[in-house]
Amino acid sequence: MRTMRSLTVIPQIPIGDGFEAIVSFLERYFGWLFEIVNVIIETSVDSFEWVLLLLPPLAVIAIVAVLAWKLGSKWLAVGAFIGLSLIYSMDLWESAVDTLALVLVSSLIALMIGIPIGILAAKKQRFGDNIVRPVLDFMQTMPAFVYLIPAIILFSRGAVAGSIATIVFAMPPVVRLTNLGIRQVPSDVMEAARSLGSTGKQLLLKIQLPIALPTIFAGINQTVMLALSMVVIASMIGAGGLGSDVRSALSRVDIGPGFEAGLAVVILAMLIDRITQSLSEKNGNG
Repeated sequence: MRTMRSLTVIPQIPIGDGFEAIVSFLERYFGWLFEIVNVIIETSVDSFEWVLLLLPPLAVIAIVAVLAWKLGSKWLAVGAFIGLSLIYSMDLWESAVDTLALVLVSSLIALMIGIPIGILAAKKQRFGDNIVRPVLDFMQTMPAFVYLIPAIILFSRGAVAGSIATIVFAMPPVVRLTNLGIRQVPSDVMEAARSLGSTGKQLLLKIQLPIALPTIFAGINQTVMLALSMVVIASMIGAGGLGSDVRSALSRVDIGPGFEAGLAVVILAMLIDRITQSLSEKNGNG
């Protein structure tokens, strides 16, 4: 009882109200900026979908299989052909294209933001340790569902809100591993380059990034996989795609369609994972 009384004297801190006020402030004074972002992301997703749906499904499957062969191996090409053909045979091709477009756009934006932040964090270690790392810890430990709330308020329901939530959820790995890869460049290599008169820009582009590339590609792989894992969650705010099929089957307790949609997500995940791993291995060997 004494402990309970002592706890009552601790004032309640309205953290949730403060965050709500911040979101309302952003919506009121920066709504124009979010509208621009909304148009850019929506146009990008629609463009990817249009390109992927322009060709016949079998042509797209053949192109992906050839790409998997060139980047990976003949067995990866065979797996890609069988897996994508299975998705087509389950009548989930359009949903898979919607999902792939959302994942590609979200991943590209996450990489465009995350890699420069990782480079800056490696260059400015105090900034990386005191600011970037705590923010990344917060982003990675916050439940993914929480990202949907501000995304809905700022971007309404749909693919754009799902993409924004996916970007925030999937970005930390590429920031961390870009930072780690650059910091792990051997000091003697750096000293040798400086002794030859290399500038900071030359050190970054010709020494640090090439050496750190395998680690960065590992971060890219994790970012893309996290983006795909967000698909089902993003469907709760109308993002569409295979996640919407899973959610619909769950609401009806319909085992068959739910399993098929889940299997399609697994096929896409395995295919993307193997292709990005092959890219990482090629750059690591190169």
